[in-house]
Amino acid sequence: MSVAVSLKTYLADWAGSDASRQAVAATVTAIAEAGLGIADLVARGPLEEGLANIRGIDPNAGGDAQKELDVVAEELIREKLLPTPTAFLASEESEELIPLNPEGRLVVAVDPLDGSSNIDTNVSVGTIYSIMPYDAAAFAKPEDAVMRPGSAQVAAGFLAYGPATILVATFGEGTQVFVHDRRTGEFLLARSDVEIPAETKEYGINQSNVRHWDAPMQRYLADCLAGKEGPRGKDFNMRWVGSMVADAFRIFTRGGVYVYPRDKRKGYDNGRLRLIYEAFPLAFLVEQAKGGATDGTTRILDITPHHIHQRIPLVFGSKAEVDAIASYY
Repeated sequence: MSVAVSLKTYLADWAGSDASRQAVAATVTAIAEAGLGIADLVARGPLEEGLANIRGIDPNAGGDAQKELDVVAEELIREKLLPTPTAFLASEESEELIPLNPEGRLVVAVDPLDGSSNIDTNVSVGTIYSIMPYDAAAFAKPEDAVMRPGSAQVAAGFLAYGPATILVATFGEGTQVFVHDRRTGEFLLARSDVEIPAETKEYGINQSNVRHWDAPMQRYLADCLAGKEGPRGKDFNMRWVGSMVADAFRIFTRGGVYVYPRDKRKGYDNGRLRLIYEAFPLAFLVEQAKGGATDGTTRILDITPHHIHQRIPLVFGSKAEVDAIASYY
């Protein structure tokens, strides 16, 4: 019987004596530790003293404002990152970069609690992170460090808090899946060098919004719904959780495609997902698993952000299906 490799051992072997890799390893370790704290808070939900009713911010009995889980999750990540070589933290919950270590050589972008709008339904939620190198001398402003194409990432991943707490991670050498072992307290390597099947008969999309979509996306869906008799020549299944980490993990497990297009509604014309906090890390993970990621016309990792909280349409998953969707545009 083989002995499972722990995250700690995996990172030590990957980093070796390379100082830059050691910095990344320390940062990912800190994010994983923060994730365990977030997983515990998510599991306790409204039972946790000082938290708001699962959704929103409400005053407690004494009149003091209670905090949303999103904000608490950010605070946990910030606290764990303080001792690491992380110069700044960019968070979906904060308008500005959060300074951490003045001597830091990395910048971390994070969505502290992805899927939190669905948390009251007990659906899997998670934390998404992206790591880029940082050199104070190379950037006039700290914000410039995250205003780079996604190809500048050196590591990315997400934690999913569900029946198991799972870490999906890449360091640019394939995509690995670690599962938290509650008996030992360790993250253990469960799947190495994950490969997303290129072909699929499964798509994930909020089909109720079809009337708002651009014509190319409407044509794509119509062709999928036409089944074997249609131009796609096969029957499709639709699977949609609405929590991106849950939908993403399904794709890493059995293939499929995730689609969140732009549409004609106010505020959706440029898509809804955040480029830096969500699209970049997912695209890096997916490409390292032989999948694809696009905004419909452009490879996600080739896009240069123009705003720290920029939104974008996102399609990722099985490579052949991602390419098929792009062909409609």
